[in-house]
This record gives sequence, C-alpha cells and structure tokens, in this order.
Amino acid sequence: MASRSLTSCLANRPMRPQYTARIRHCVPRSRFSSSSRHQSYADTLPNLKIGSHTRVLFQGFTAIYGCSGGDIQGLISSLSLEATANVKESLEWGTKIVGGVKPGVEGEHLGLPVFPSVRVAQEKAKPDATAVYVPGNQTAQAIEEAIEAEIPLIVAVAEHVPIHDILRIHSMLKAQSKSRLVGANCPGIISAIGKCRIGFQPLPCFSPGNIGIVAKSGTLGYEAVASTTRAGLGQSLCISVGGDVIAGTNFVDALKIYEHDDDTHGILLIGEIGGTTEMDAAEWIKDYHRRTSNPKPIMALIGGIEAPQGRIMGHAGAWTAPGEPGAVAKINALRDAGVVLVNHPEKFGEDMKTLLGSTARRPQLQSNFATLGQRGFHTLRRPVARQNQTPVSLRRNLYIKQSQAFDLLKGKGISVSDTTKVDGFSLAVSVDRTAKSPCVIASPTTDPAKSPTMSQRFPFPYGQSADVQAVATHLGLERSAVESLSKLTNTLVDIFMSKEAFLLETQAGVSADGTLRVHGARFGFDDAAFRSSKRQEDIHCLRNKAEEVLEEVEAEKDGIVYVKLGGEGSIGTLVNGAGLAMNTVDALTSHGGHCANFLDTGGKATSETVKSSFRIILSDARVKAVFVNIFGGLTRCDMIAEGIIMAFRDLGMKVPVVVRLRGTNEDLGQQMIAKSKLPLHAFDSFEEAATKVISLSQ
Repeated sequence: MASRSLTSCLANRPMRPQYTARIRHCVPRSRFSSSSRHQSYADTLPNLKIGSHTRVLFQGFTAIYGCSGGDIQGLISSLSLEATANVKESLEWGTKIVGGVKPGVEGEHLGLPVFPSVRVAQEKAKPDATAVYVPGNQTAQAIEEAIEAEIPLIVAVAEHVPIHDILRIHSMLKAQSKSRLVGANCPGIISAIGKCRIGFQPLPCFSPGNIGIVAKSGTLGYEAVASTTRAGLGQSLCISVGGDVIAGTNFVDALKIYEHDDDTHGILLIGEIGGTTEMDAAEWIKDYHRRTSNPKPIMALIGGIEAPQGRIMGHAGAWTAPGEPGAVAKINALRDAGVVLVNHPEKFGEDMKTLLGSTARRPQLQSNFATLGQRGFHTLRRPVARQNQTPVSLRRNLYIKQSQAFDLLKGKGISVSDTTKVDGFSLAVSVDRTAKSPCVIASPTTDPAKSPTMSQRFPFPYGQSADVQAVATHLGLERSAVESLSKLTNTLVDIFMSKEAFLLETQAGVSADGTLRVHGARFGFDDAAFRSSKRQEDIHCLRNKAEEVLEEVEAEKDGIVYVKLGGEGSIGTLVNGAGLAMNTVDALTSHGGHCANFLDTGGKATSETVKSSFRIILSDARVKAVFVNIFGGLTRCDMIAEGIIMAFRDLGMKVPVVVRLRGTNEDLGQQMIAKSKLPLHAFDSFEEAATKVISLSQ
C-alpha cells in the first residue's frame, strides 16, 4: 500500500460540522509512512527496546509549543525548569541526549543543540526517541509533530491531556507504522542496564538487573523497583504505560518485549481498575505458558479493590465503564493464568527472588508459592459495595444532572420521559480502550444485574458514524424502530464529539405506539478539556459545588484528590500517587482495617500540601488514626516529614499518626521524625505500619 497521510485516511468520512474544525487542527501537514499492506502500529513494538544506543530528543526542555497567558506562562516556566533538571540528571546517569526543540528557534541549551522543529532535529540529530515535556493542552500538538517526523519512540509524560486529543492521536498512530507512543500521563520508560532514562523516574531507586516491570501507576512502580533493588535483583527494562484512559502502549505490548528479552528473567505487572488490558494480559500469559516449557515467572498487583463504584480514583483512567471488569475479576483472571499476586509492592523483591530460585518455576508456581505470593488475597475479605457519597467525581470528569442531560437530548429532538419507564435497553457512547477509539455500548436490558454480561461494544473510527444496524440487531429491535435508534445513536455521538464527553449512558424503550423515549441518562464529560485547554466552558459551568462533598471540594483547591469513603472508616490515609493510594486502602482493608478516605497528595507533594491534607482528613470525625504512606520519587521524604511536623504544630493534632517513609531522602525524613519528639510512629515495613495503625484506630 502506498504511503498515505492522515488527511487521506480521513477523506470521505462523514464529518459533522460541529467537530470538523477540532479534528482539522490535528491533521498532520506531511505524509506518514505505511509502505506495506501488512505494516501497522504493531510493527513499532521493537522501538520499546531502548538502551545505551538510544539517541534521545527533548521536546519542551527550553520552551512550550505556542502557549500564552499568565497561568500558562507559569506552567511553562515550571515545566521548563523540570525538564532542564531532568536532562542534567539523565546526562549524568549516562543517557545519550542529542538536543531539544524550541519551535522556530535554533541555539544551544545545556551544551546541547536546540532545533526549530522536530523535523529538523530528525534530519540533523537522528534521534531514536523523544521525550515530550509540554503541558497537557499542548501534548497532542507535540506528539503530532513527532509522528510526522517518524521518531521511532515518543514518550509523553504530561497529565491532564484531554481525552479527545488522545483519541485523535490514536487515529493518526493507526495510520502509520514508524512511531510508537508511551503514555501519556506516565513517568516514562527506562533501561537500568543501558542507563537510558526517558521520563522522570527517581534514579536512586534503580539498579541494573534482570526484572522487567510494567505499571500503570508511577508510585507503585517505584515501590516495585525499590523492592527488587533491595532484594539484589535489579531491573532490566521498566515501562510505565500510564494512568490515562487510552495508553499508547499496554501490558501485552510490554509482555511481548519481555518474552524475548534475554536480560529479563522475571516480570512484574502492576494494574488497577479501568479498562480490560489486565484481562488481555491474563489471556496472553495463558497462551505463553501453553507454548513455553519454562516460562519466566510473572508476579502482579492490582489496585482499586475498595474503590467506590463510579468514581475516578486519581488517575484519569481509573474508573470502570459499563461492562468492564473490576479489580477482583482482574486478580482472579491473572491468578488463573498462573501469575503470583501480592497485596503490596514491597513483597515483590523477596518473593521474585524465591521464584527465580526455583528449579522448576512453572509447575510449582501455584502450589509451592501460593501462600507466599498470594497470602494477601487468600484471606481477602470480598469487597463490600460502597455507597457513593456523591455522583460527582472531582478529577478528570464531570457528571451532570439527569435533568441537564435530558435538556441536551431534547435540544436535539430526542423524546425523553423521567416518569414513564418501560422495559427497554441500555445505550451508551464511550471510549473503547482496546480499540483506542469511540464505541457504542449496547445491552438489550436495563437490569443492572444482567446488563454487564449482555453488553456488547461497537467501536467506530474517530470522526465516523457508528454501525447502527449492528447495534439494532444486538438489541433485537424491530425494523420499525431502527430509524429512531439511529437518531438517538447519532445524537449521542454528536454530543460525545462536540462536547468532549467520555461516557454518555442512556436507558430507553419503545412504547406501544412505536415511539422511542429515553427514561434515564448519565452524562460524563472530560474536565481536562476545560482545565487545561479552556474548552467546553458551557458544560463545565453546570457544575454546582454546593451539592458536592465539602471536603472533596476543599481538597481540590490545594491540588489534592480526596474521596470520602462510606461505612465505619476510622483510618485516615495520606498517600502520594493515585495507584499507591488505592493500594494503601486495599492493603489496610485486607489486614482488617477500615479506611475513611482515599487521598492522593499528587506526585509533587510539598510540605504545605501535606499540612492541608491533614486538615482535610481530620475534618472527618470518624478518623481515630492517620496513616501516612509515602514513597519518595519526585516527592522528597524530608519534605513530607517537614509537612507532618508543621501539621502537628499548627493544627493541634490529637490523633495518633503512623508514618511510613520510603524512597528519596528516606533516612533524612526518618531522622526528622525521630528528632521531632512528636507522638509519631515511624516504620520502614508496610506490614508493621499497617498492624500499628489498625490497632490505634480501634
């Protein structure tokens, strides 16, 4: 097949006028390579094998792509300083960095050449990879430029990239066979053996070795790295797939690399709620074990067992769409595939060492090592469904009221009724994380107990229409109702595209007179489009903070993600990183504790955010003890210790606090805690810390 551009790929698509312009700005200005009919995005998989040979470019370490405005300029300055510091560290570590890009300008920075475009950088420096260090509102533009220049590996670290921007990027990636994306919203990819870091991973945790680690969560990944370093195993290649809704690289991609990598002797997989990539990994592992006589041992951890239904847990992708499996289903699937599960990442190192020491790893994996690697789940209490405190999530989404959703539908000529409910069907438009495209989700029932197993997904290319006839056939609708179904489906797709939604759910039915009416609706919109790009203001003005949980709104002001949990929660949790925060709640619960909240201070927590976190946690009268679980990556343990001491001094704290500090500057942080003479209980071990805080909370 001849080389073609995305413009030609989108040609002849029935584009709706309200979002044609939005797609046009991401259409590349040059042609992508796709030289053979058999080539595809899958052919870019070998590009992940980075090492000492990898020539790395930086997009954004001196400037940002075409931004202006006071708030944006502050973000530019912050990111530019971060990227500059990152380049210095990576160079000293041994990474082969060949320059950076400052649009329209040539020069020098840190003794490295600065190129006016990625295309020029590609021609002059021949980079094998590019690190995209630009804010979320400009990430898609930077990735697009790298795809145009056919950079083999693109690593995007930014958080808050609008979902629809990434959907458009994936429509481009599918049309070419030269560039592979890692991220966005990830720490990046790092070869400990080859001393090649493309991202912002904390280098002191890493040591050259033989364990491959693939993770959705940055902090859980760092914990796993530190655990394997302490065990003397070290790491080969570590890939962070990121916590966004759609990842450029997934677990199966990483597993395929590790299978044939002679440097990788054991594999760690760290997943969480949201999507089906863990289930896909389980199926791949089953096949791997069938066709391999002595497979490499694989261990895993899944976060989000205790996550409240319908909430986004810090990461943009940490939510479960209709028909998607929960954390327990993922755990069971991986266990059934022969994977050893742990309930906390500090167990990975010693347990993997034992597995690698076995002379017959595969046959003995489930019998000899079941209690070793799975003890946290053998005795796991099955999670009890929690009642949401509020239907509104405060990070990366906005659910509007049903009445507001009905208004949107009525404005498009769709019949609605909030009083007349008939037996009918469920129809939704969302994101298919496997197909990396929009999809229609249809179920012939509205019964919540039956709908998940009867749901079917119908992916369709970004910018095209859905296959309504296939949806109608699955729903079993009469031919006379197909026209009405088509109108409803196309309306939902229009709203999805034009208003940058991530999930539009409806319940509808056909009445005796043949009229199709919607009698239930739940509409969710991506707030990154508004927060980072100031798009969709009309939708996000519908938010009424007065109807939300007060503590959650207060936390948001300080950049903290706080979710108040129901039940008898008596332990307040303070954690840096969404994945680690989910795992902390899960692990404390598996030990018999009752958590009052999920709290993620963010990966760049400061002393002030720690103090604010304590204030929010202690506003809940149920809290009898506080558990601080910090792994210092970008966050320094001494800074966290300072925040804890400030909180005791300024807030008049009375409840006992258990502190577990690991990672960057952990010795200094622990010394500060010890010298403070405050009623704090400090531990290295999670098990010991968990036991102590649970006893104090009782």
